[in-house]
Amino acid sequence: MRMNLAFATISLGMLLAATASVEAHHSFSATYDGNKPVTLRGTVSKLGWSNPHAHIYVDVKNQKGEVVTWEVESAGASNLLKQGLRKEDFIGAEVIIKGFLAKDGTPTVNASSFTLVSAKKEYVNDQQTTTP
Repeated sequence: MRMNLAFATISLGMLLAATASVEAHHSFSATYDGNKPVTLRGTVSKLGWSNPHAHIYVDVKNQKGEVVTWEVESAGASNLLKQGLRKEDFIGAEVIIKGFLAKDGTPTVNASSFTLVSAKKEYVNDQQTTTP
């Protein structure tokens, strides 16, 4: 009986872990609209430095002068490091983001490129992000 319970517990744990990793990484077209490009300019307020995607939070003033925090999904930390970008380059930096809006209408963008203005460092996504 104990063997069956232990086996069931381990099997359930492995199944849950596999499901979580599948949900964590998604295709571009599932979340973003390749027909809705956007350019944002603002200041980096927070950074999620991880793989498979880094998340850059950018404070942008809208047309009313209100500050809106945008979540920008980018390449992973390892890819950014390969292009000469470090975690320390981001917080407080002025950034120009070019990307595509989220389908759900939230202030979320998938970055196709971004430029750290004062550091004159640029990242360009070499993967196709638009839907065919």
